[in-house]
Amino acid sequence: MTRTTRFAPSPTGPLHLGHAYAAMVAADMAAGGRFLLRIEDIDQGRSRAQWEAQIYEDLAWLGLQWETPVWRQSDHMDLYAQALDDLWDQGLLYPCTCNRRDIQEAASAPQEGGAAQYGPDGLIYPGTCRHAPRPGARPTDMALRLDLEKALDIKSIRFTETGAGPDGQTGEITVARDTLIRNVGDVVLARRDMGTSYHLSVVVDDAAQGITHVTRGADLFEATQIHVVLQRLLGLETPIYHHHRLIRDTQGKRLAKRDDARAIAKYRADGKTPADIRRRVGLS
Repeated sequence: MTRTTRFAPSPTGPLHLGHAYAAMVAADMAAGGRFLLRIEDIDQGRSRAQWEAQIYEDLAWLGLQWETPVWRQSDHMDLYAQALDDLWDQGLLYPCTCNRRDIQEAASAPQEGGAAQYGPDGLIYPGTCRHAPRPGARPTDMALRLDLEKALDIKSIRFTETGAGPDGQTGEITVARDTLIRNVGDVVLARRDMGTSYHLSVVVDDAAQGITHVTRGADLFEATQIHVVLQRLLGLETPIYHHHRLIRDTQGKRLAKRDDARAIAKYRADGKTPADIRRRVGLS
């Protein structure tokens, strides 16, 4: 099987050193195989054409080459709808009308233990809408959550890690069913304003593009367990995962798109070279 990796930025701001590092790690890992570019633009409210154009310019300046045409998520909403229909027909999704304040108040209620718990998808949902009457057809104008307890009829999930998780995990990673239910909860798979979600779309995209090795930051290590569950439910292959370190500033803070001082475009304007960037992020 040909090794296939991808870099998947969102066109919502300038790429910075952290993006450069992630893109180069993915391209390096694909040496002799296929390196793909994906534009993750399901958030149409924040995505901008000028940022997408700059992504292409910055990556080309770094010396990276990718296959065309580029996979743009907004062009594949039908695939996400099909996956949602599949999960709905399995009885694994339910509509949710809760807003963030509702979830915060319910999760912090005395009967829930008093303190809100957080997982890879943020605040762990307390299940408020889980047992509400379920319509016959899948709603397209409501948030949809995965009923994780109903979905998990196995004792554990497994995936292969060739990088390192937050606690240095590598090799075959096993996550127990009870741990998933306790620490992940019923994640949103379709947002009302999007018709999909990051977790669902990234799983569908990776399968559709034939990704064999997923490279991404260590901050997404915990989200991987959600993705492996969805792969199993949708009958998709689980790729090999490689979570890499994050590029941080001098105070140890993770870089963000608003940190324009470390934008790739600024380094370009200042006369730096792609080799300078590789050295700056610790790549030979």
